[in-house]
Amino acid sequence: MIAAGDAESRTERLKALVRDIPDFPKPGIVFKDITPLLESPEAFNEVVPALWEPWEKEALDKVIGVEARGFIFAAPVALHCGAGFVPIRKPGRLPAEVEAEEYELEYGTDLIEIHRDAIGAGERALIVDDVLATGGTAAAAARLVERLGGEVAGIAFLIELSFLAGRSRLDNYRLHSLIEYS
Repeated sequence: MIAAGDAESRTERLKALVRDIPDFPKPGIVFKDITPLLESPEAFNEVVPALWEPWEKEALDKVIGVEARGFIFAAPVALHCGAGFVPIRKPGRLPAEVEAEEYELEYGTDLIEIHRDAIGAGERALIVDDVLATGGTAAAAARLVERLGGEVAGIAFLIELSFLAGRSRLDNYRLHSLIEYS
């Protein structure tokens, strides 16, 4: 386990590589752009094991990536911990039979899908995404894993926007985020 001081310095190093883009995608929103972090091989190499760190001594069968930026982190985390990678996608993008879950957004609803055969009964899955905002997408992903008979070992995020209170929708799950904006 990483010492508290090391985790704090890691957070500051990673946070320095996240760029604020004001008024994107619409006025009043400050978008957290992770592309400078991804452009740094050293930072990206630090993020992958750090996302998996709380579960490093546990057996994981699958790592779930939520479209689209969650794929960037979930696939290498799966390789790092020796688990299979499973994509959760927007509607109509998976070729086999799917299970779908609708979830609420601030301005309406959205839908995500997973292959019905992606998670076996009793398999332990870590859900990985880039940002925890309101928690709707992560909660929907967790419901899909559980509906297929899997167990959600936890949910990991690169960034948490704690001022949006997304954690409150995920009370039943172990959460881990590397960078927090309050």
